[in-house]
Amino acid sequence: MAGESILIVDDNLRYLTLVRTLLQAEGYGVRTAVDAEEALEVLKAFHPCLILMDIQLPGMDGLELTRMLKANTDTREMTVVAFSGSGIPKTDALDAGCEGYIAKPIDTRILIRLVAEYLQRVQQKNAP
Repeated sequence: MAGESILIVDDNLRYLTLVRTLLQAEGYGVRTAVDAEEALEVLKAFHPCLILMDIQLPGMDGLELTRMLKANTDTREMTVVAFSGSGIPKTDALDAGCEGYIAKPIDTRILIRLVAEYLQRVQQKNAP
């Protein structure tokens, strides 16, 4: 599934850089945003197959941004996976519209596998 597009939204630059580097090394097309406002700007021209969404963001949090994306006809089909170490219950992320939850700190080997699994689900969902 190399070449698939992914948006990472995370205000922790260390995680953002690590995850971007890992996913790019696997051949994914990756864009990043450090907050909800930047993510919304990126999404005007970039339509990712998967969004890795940190929950605790400055300003609008990741759950609120996910709800906003799921309410918009242009973005509601995007797969959003919560990506957080905030201790927010997985059920809160799912209730907001996230299709999954990846906890921080991350195990890099597991992250690559999980991303591939979520992208496979996206392909199955979009198959005729």
